[in-house]
Amino acid sequence: MPANVKTQVEEAQKTLDFATKTYTAELDTTQGPIRLTFLPDVAPGHVKNFLALAKTGFYNGGIFHRVIKGFMIQGGCPQGTGTGGPGYQIPAEFNATPHEAGVLSMARTNDPDSAGSQFFICLGRHTHLDRSYTAFGRVADEESLKTVKAIGEAPTRSDRPVQGVKIRGVKVTETPK
Repeated sequence: MPANVKTQVEEAQKTLDFATKTYTAELDTTQGPIRLTFLPDVAPGHVKNFLALAKTGFYNGGIFHRVIKGFMIQGGCPQGTGTGGPGYQIPAEFNATPHEAGVLSMARTNDPDSAGSQFFICLGRHTHLDRSYTAFGRVADEESLKTVKAIGEAPTRSDRPVQGVKIRGVKVTETPK
């Protein structure tokens, strides 16, 4: 993927319609599936961004580069280091969704408006993230939460899994409302 995928993402976003369709995504990981539902009512920009990145194949072949037991698993960095992104940033959409096990949220720097492509899924309840990070979805079922928890138990060195957990691909599904 090129360093800046903004044009492809903007084109993919034009195909999304939250008024008439509901979207889900399934991450095919080396640890199992992670099926996601989204919260377009509270974070439409983040949902559109994630779905468009997924539709363009941005996440395919990436890894969960940061795993902190009991806290969260993080992916979405094209370099696999935690330093990369899609070449653009999106504004924060902080909301009242509690950061609890299975909640999908956007990673960022100290700048609230610095989210790009990196996301994390919580492994437990973390109130310090509430209204400071944009929650925009959650795992859809028990099997997905089990996969997230399995990744969260992976042996790490400096918060990096010793054996990489790969995102083989992401399938976006749309259904009429």
